[in-house]
Amino acid sequence: MNTPSRSHGRQTVRPALKPRALMQDTPDYADVWRAEIATLFPELFPGVLDASLTGRALQEGTWQLNTHDLRGYGVGKHRNVDDTPAGGGAGMVMRADVVGPAIEAAMASASGRWPILYMSPRGRRFDQAMAQDLATCSGVTILCGRFEGVDERVIEHYGITEVSLGDFVLTGGELAAQAMIDATVRLLPGVLGNADSVVEESHSSGLLEHPQYTRPADWKDRPIPPVLMSGNHGEIAKWRQAQSETLTEQRRPDMWAKYTSKK
Repeated sequence: MNTPSRSHGRQTVRPALKPRALMQDTPDYADVWRAEIATLFPELFPGVLDASLTGRALQEGTWQLNTHDLRGYGVGKHRNVDDTPAGGGAGMVMRADVVGPAIEAAMASASGRWPILYMSPRGRRFDQAMAQDLATCSGVTILCGRFEGVDERVIEHYGITEVSLGDFVLTGGELAAQAMIDATVRLLPGVLGNADSVVEESHSSGLLEHPQYTRPADWKDRPIPPVLMSGNHGEIAKWRQAQSETLTEQRRPDMWAKYTSKK
């Protein structure tokens, strides 16, 4: 059984294809949100999570990232991780006796509310509400699938929740996992410089975000809406709310229906 590579941000964060200094063995801190990733491609992490606000938060130890290489739990001399589907069919399926031990290793130091998620196109759709919920957990374990998927018995045995980014199929769950972690980590206390940004952005209130403007005041004969230059914060708030409602009704009728039903 392999030793999971770990990361805790006390070191310089630089974009890289391979996990290196940032993914060294370090202690797991009970009060730090942690992501445990079971994947065939641990070298893809931290990936985009190594940059910008999430990378800085990783460097500062606001959250931690550990990877568990599924190949290390492979069966036989060639460390096989998959086999043909029972009953026949195209493709290969990830074996339960490979994925199971990796999940158990990932959960070995888990405590508190700690869901296990499997990135799957047949799962429930990931949304802002789920990101907000994950941010209140102690951490999350994510299984990144490949091939035709994973043996169903693994999902049943560990009570895994299947999650999808949308109605499309990726070659693996790693990109989806990184997107989901990014959406969650930015909600952790101290990650964003301005906490109000989380409150006002799209999906947080059930509406799409209003349009944003900045200097110059006039660009290509397109001036900033006068109300935003008025200094009247009450009128600005009304304008932004109206804009959010109009955009949501036009672009996302599904969100608009939910919003109006709650009102």
